Amino acid sequence: MGVATAAAERARLGRPSRRLLLALLAGGAALLWVVFRGTGTLPHDEGSPVFSALNELRAWIDANRATNPVLVLLIDVVRGAIDLLVTTISDLLHAIGWPGVTLGMGALAYALAGRRIALIVLAGFLAFGVLGLWEESIDTLALTLASVVLSLLVGFPLGILAGRSDRFHAAILPVLDVMQIMPTFAYLAPLVLFFLIGPASAAIATAIYAIPTTIRITALGIRGVPETTIEAARSLGATPFQVLRRVQIPMARRTLVLAINQTMMMALAMVVITALISAPGLGASIITALQKVNVGSAFQAGLAIVIMAIVLDRLTAGAADRAEREDRSGRTRDEAARRRIVIGVLAVGLIAVLLSLLSGIGDDWPKALRFSFVKPVNDLSDWVKTSFYDLTTGLKDLVTYGLINPLQAVLVSAPVWLVIGTVAGLALLASSARAAVVAGSALLAVALLGLWEHAMITLASTLIAAAITLGAGLLLGIAAARSDRYAAAQRPFLDAAQTMPAFVYLLPALALFGPTRFTAIVAAFIYAAPSVIRLVEDGLRGVPAGVVEAATSSGTTPRQLLWKVQLPMSRASLLLAANQGIVLVLAMVVVGGLVGGGGLGYDVVAGFSQRTEFGKGLAAGIAIVLLGVMLDRVTQAAGARRDELHAAHGA
Repeated sequence: MGVATAAAERARLGRPSRRLLLALLAGGAALLWVVFRGTGTLPHDEGSPVFSALNELRAWIDANRATNPVLVLLIDVVRGAIDLLVTTISDLLHAIGWPGVTLGMGALAYALAGRRIALIVLAGFLAFGVLGLWEESIDTLALTLASVVLSLLVGFPLGILAGRSDRFHAAILPVLDVMQIMPTFAYLAPLVLFFLIGPASAAIATAIYAIPTTIRITALGIRGVPETTIEAARSLGATPFQVLRRVQIPMARRTLVLAINQTMMMALAMVVITALISAPGLGASIITALQKVNVGSAFQAGLAIVIMAIVLDRLTAGAADRAEREDRSGRTRDEAARRRIVIGVLAVGLIAVLLSLLSGIGDDWPKALRFSFVKPVNDLSDWVKTSFYDLTTGLKDLVTYGLINPLQAVLVSAPVWLVIGTVAGLALLASSARAAVVAGSALLAVALLGLWEHAMITLASTLIAAAITLGAGLLLGIAAARSDRYAAAQRPFLDAAQTMPAFVYLLPALALFGPTRFTAIVAAFIYAAPSVIRLVEDGLRGVPAGVVEAATSSGTTPRQLLWKVQLPMSRASLLLAANQGIVLVLAMVVVGGLVGGGGLGYDVVAGFSQRTEFGKGLAAGIAIVLLGVMLDRVTQAAGARRDELHAAHGA
């Protein structure tokens, strides 16, 4: 141990432990709450000047939309161009009709990914018609494709630049972090303010949501090209552009296709949410069904979304796999034959498209070939609610009255200064002074927005949902790490949960528990748990085999091995799991506002649906972002501090 480390250790031994300081902070906060509860609070004020100011800003923009140079020459031009893109894709797909789109997409899938993927794509597109949702599905597909085009146009160049420039990569990472922290609904209100409701705002919001993924994966692919290969190309006189075009992009082709895949999945998830700002498609069907508590209709539209997600995922993933196989095997003798087959299949698809255009079939799917799940699902939902009423009601009441209400009462009745001070103190002890300033400033800004009480309601639900998610995720992740058979059985459920758009998670929760705050927590758990489980499993499996064997040979039991070796050594992954679990739970808070979640989520939804509530809705979106930043910074900084302490201890 070095002199500096020894001195640091002596200084540490002379200070109280962090656990003791955390206990003192908790005890002091509890004592102050008992003494000052009910004083220094900020009850919700519908007449907040912030709401009025934001409403006045909207009124000014509406009044000057046709005269202000920025709004006319920039905003309107961008909105018109994006509207044209979405409308062109949508009109083309609708004009081609179901036979042309189905066969054309099948031919494209065969050319890019092979026969098996082509069959999946054909079955998926036929399912849209069978479900009676062809027109809505095509609207969703058109908006998704337009959003992906926008994301790639922006994300690919920035990702390539981030892959080639360390300085730009370091500069853009914090921006990407903030973009991914922000809940999806936070994008909608300001976009509506400038771009109005409709396809343009929906496409831009979706692109903003997907672009960070495009940039990150593209940069990863470019940076993954071996430096020796790049140096060899440079030594042969290749210019930087030639190195990019002839070396880096070809060698990163599989990763770039993966970027398209993930961008498409992110876009599809967000496109559904943009139905709140009048985006056409399946999302509108789900929102209407949720508002009417029609589980069957919501399930039918949700099933179509899941099918579309699977089809697009398999198509792009299959294309990536084929690109990787071709890169490994190189050109083969049957390459020319395969190319002739592909050209022939594409020609058949093109002929099908032309025939469909000429016949004018359009979206008129035969009624005799339609099947509805609405009545069976509604009947099943009613049976479940009746048969398991005591169980579901008991569980809902236990969590609501035993956890949510007490924590909410504490936060709402606590003085504002006490909550801010406690959170800042927790951030200081868990991480650093910088994290304390960020956390305290974020909560102070929430108070200034006039939404303190609703923010505390949201924070209470978020903390309860996060605790349930992290507890269950830890147990399931440990089980998966210790049993390959269990991990294999669990994986399809995790894949399905991560593929399905967020709205679909509301369906089983709504069917079992009705529109309540607990329903929103259940939906948040389904949404966030897969990431937590995967990170916990990955962290435990990442513990070196030699360490595990040494501990086992020394006589440790499986329980001791877990608690004294594996969990401590996978602390970084566990902290990341906690961070992701909290952020993902918060992202579902607004969606939960549609089914009785209340708090800031309800305010955001009300701001979209009622013009007079726009100011409150926009302020609520900002408040959710601030809560997300506060929670994210504290958990991330805690992980960073632990890593620093362990590095110093091992120095």
